[in-house]
Amino acid sequence: MAGYLFYPVSDRQLDEIWRYSEDTHGVRQAEKYIIDLHKFLQDLSEKKKIWKELPNKLTVPIDLNIQIYFSKYEYHFIYFREFPSGKIGVMSILHETMDIPIRLKEDLNNIGSKEQ
Repeated sequence: MAGYLFYPVSDRQLDEIWRYSEDTHGVRQAEKYIIDLHKFLQDLSEKKKIWKELPNKLTVPIDLNIQIYFSKYEYHFIYFREFPSGKIGVMSILHETMDIPIRLKEDLNNIGSKEQ
């Protein structure tokens, strides 16, 4: 029962997913998507075999010296790290249609500058 935590960037992204889902599909569908996303995150925190390593050379800033993993839930890619406690830290949640390399680099740079 590892668990998960959100970085401020991913917490805001979760709010944006809610707003978009509610505006586009209604409250019931927004609730279902967010609840199921949380269930997926809990499963993700407990099942390392579904983690995929993000190659550090791609977008991870040098000052952020950690291994980053990713997984996909429905239409979103989830980028996260593992804390010493075993919990995962959700760093970014990006829709598959976004310019992922650029957005992920922005999110990780934002996190990297605040962790120093």
